[in-house]
Amino acid sequence: MIDQAKPHIPDRRPDTAPGADVMDQGFQDAMVAGEARITAEQALDLWNRMPLTDLGLLADRRCRAIHGDAIRTYVIDRNINYTNVCTAKCTFCAFRRSLGAEDAYTLEYETLLTKVRELVEIGGTQILMQGGMNPELPLDWYVELLGRICSEFPGVHVHAFSPPEFIEFVNFFDPPGATLKEKVHSVMRPLVEAGLDSLPGGGGEIFADAVRRKIGLGKCTAEAWLTVMRVAHELGLNTSATMMFGHIEGVGDRIHHLDMVRRWQDDAIADLAPNGGGRYHAFISWPFQPDNTPLGRVKCWGEGEDDDVEQPFPGDVVGLLDGSGTRELHPLFGRRIRLAGANAYLRTQALSRLYLDNVWSIGSSWVTMGPHIGQVALRFGANDMGSVMMEENVVSSAGTTHCLNEPMICRLIRDAGFMPAQRDNDYRVLKAHFGPSAPDLDVEDWSKFRARSLHQEQPREGEGAGCSSHYGTTSGDASAIVDITVKGN
Repeated sequence: MIDQAKPHIPDRRPDTAPGADVMDQGFQDAMVAGEARITAEQALDLWNRMPLTDLGLLADRRCRAIHGDAIRTYVIDRNINYTNVCTAKCTFCAFRRSLGAEDAYTLEYETLLTKVRELVEIGGTQILMQGGMNPELPLDWYVELLGRICSEFPGVHVHAFSPPEFIEFVNFFDPPGATLKEKVHSVMRPLVEAGLDSLPGGGGEIFADAVRRKIGLGKCTAEAWLTVMRVAHELGLNTSATMMFGHIEGVGDRIHHLDMVRRWQDDAIADLAPNGGGRYHAFISWPFQPDNTPLGRVKCWGEGEDDDVEQPFPGDVVGLLDGSGTRELHPLFGRRIRLAGANAYLRTQALSRLYLDNVWSIGSSWVTMGPHIGQVALRFGANDMGSVMMEENVVSSAGTTHCLNEPMICRLIRDAGFMPAQRDNDYRVLKAHFGPSAPDLDVEDWSKFRARSLHQEQPREGEGAGCSSHYGTTSGDASAIVDITVKGN
């Protein structure tokens, strides 16, 4: 491992200047330097007034101030979905199955351990393990699973169990405690002792209550989600935060979501950092993928006979910056969606880098947006390309399966003007690819990477499954992985 200090952003909160004009160069310079913090109102002003390219340049400047000009990272991990049985009925999800469904599954220990073993064999360092919320699995099942993983693979970082899973653990196991926080603590501590290393930010979606009630039936509230993460931070675990946008929400809802992450991060740093507590290490956002989902059958704004596209999108009417909007504010709220394309994605990601001044990493979402936009995202505030995955089930179930192997992810990073580097879960560089033996520079014939399909536990009809190449994953559609910008070719 390269000797590198642990990622760190100064714990002092930048000052806000609510009266400042976000278009003022001096204020932008202070924001880039981490000396000024934008308010929610200023963030909305940036969204409305700043051209996309200018917003990207501003976010890129901020990213370089934090991460430097040279290195951009990725991780080799495996996304293991141990069960698709789930008590929630999220309208945006195509992955979940009811208990007893014909294609419902829960993986056996040996199957799970084999997946970890295959990861280790290709140099992977981390598993991202999440599932549906299966009421038939007792707490001891999870404790034994973690114990066996850590015993057999002590060098593998276990990044597992999102906040909604923990809330259902509380509901299923009825642990001791007078408050939700105490109950979560009672469930989480034995999992940490068994080998849980950090928590992923799954299930964040959008925090605003009006949106959450519409799209996440049976899923925990924003307060519960944030409480689980607070408990993890108190136990010394680092976590990530996420946002899924581009459906019924408004831009104000996205900014409110960012604001909640920043507020709770402020508290974690102030309260826990002196004693070695955890915090949000990363933020990743991605657009809703509509295929095969109930929410995807909702009409897009402008498709309805009575839609007046000269008027604001219903979500923007309801999406107040403080998250207090209610569905009564617009009769079509929740009945129309506004999908997010590349422009909206890049703008949202750039805004997240500028707003989350206390979060270390912003991840590019190439899995949903494709390799080209994932590469461009490195110039819009992202410092990390995420995972060279061996497996993905949830996003794939919703119709999107973009895949990259290690040489390709390195190639994209290098062609964006940076040095690719493999990292661990704490964002420490394990291997920077300087020389000719780098995964991408060592390739002589790129046509050899047109091979295999992404591994899925339940592939869609007509698609292949299974992938365990030395380089991570590839797509069943060869053009999806070879049609990338390459210098000199």
